[in-house]
Amino acid sequence: MKLYVKYMLILFKSQMQYRTSFWLLSFGQFLVPFSIFAGLYFLFDRFGQIKGWDFQEVALCFSIIHMAFAISECFARGFDSFSSLVANGDFDRLLVRPRSTVLQVLGSKFEFTRVGRLLQSAMVLTWSVSQLSLDWTLLKILTLVFMIASGVFIFTGIFMLAATMCFWTIQGLEIANIFTDGGREMAQYPLNIYQKWVTRFFTFIIPFGCVNYLPLLYLLDKTSGNDLPYMLAPIAGIIFILPCLLIWRFGVRHYRSTGS
Repeated sequence: MKLYVKYMLILFKSQMQYRTSFWLLSFGQFLVPFSIFAGLYFLFDRFGQIKGWDFQEVALCFSIIHMAFAISECFARGFDSFSSLVANGDFDRLLVRPRSTVLQVLGSKFEFTRVGRLLQSAMVLTWSVSQLSLDWTLLKILTLVFMIASGVFIFTGIFMLAATMCFWTIQGLEIANIFTDGGREMAQYPLNIYQKWVTRFFTFIIPFGCVNYLPLLYLLDKTSGNDLPYMLAPIAGIIFILPCLLIWRFGVRHYRSTGS
């Protein structure tokens, strides 16, 4: 953990060497999601609701998934840009160091400008919570925190899987964006508005449904019967990182040096 913090401090200082650029990029990251949120507002302004979901409820779902994506992009950016390490032969140097490759790749790059996107998501979260007349208990607050954490683990796991493919393809494949950017756009709405096969895939294969739908039902008091499965649903998203780590280790064992 100390090494990870050192990586983070070094890269933060390097990015702050160009402060104007840093703050402009952060401001841009703050504004971009507003265009998406504006589209969400106009959609509900026209149709009122979607399959029983009101604008404020979907705004809560929107803020949770975008907050998780922003955190993951900030702290797991090393996996997202991993192809450059393989293509340039820099991953060979990581292998001879007495530290975990996961830790080193995580510490190879941070995108602190994502604080703008995180701030925007936090504002939407605060607004949506203030608009919803919910009885907030300690369990609901903990569930909300675990929903965000679960989303971070899922996006990080997807970044890791995409990085593992680079051991065989060298360059990153755009198909991975279907599950990162595409997954973010899809998961900003409750999953039950989609067809059943989509809902099942993004619940049992890539468990976005355990972040933005099942626990959301518990927060909004829309469950019928036992609340425990809905409260514990975010655990599935956290567990998702485990097979991703195993696949990463498999890729590392079968990595062949670039020969540089």
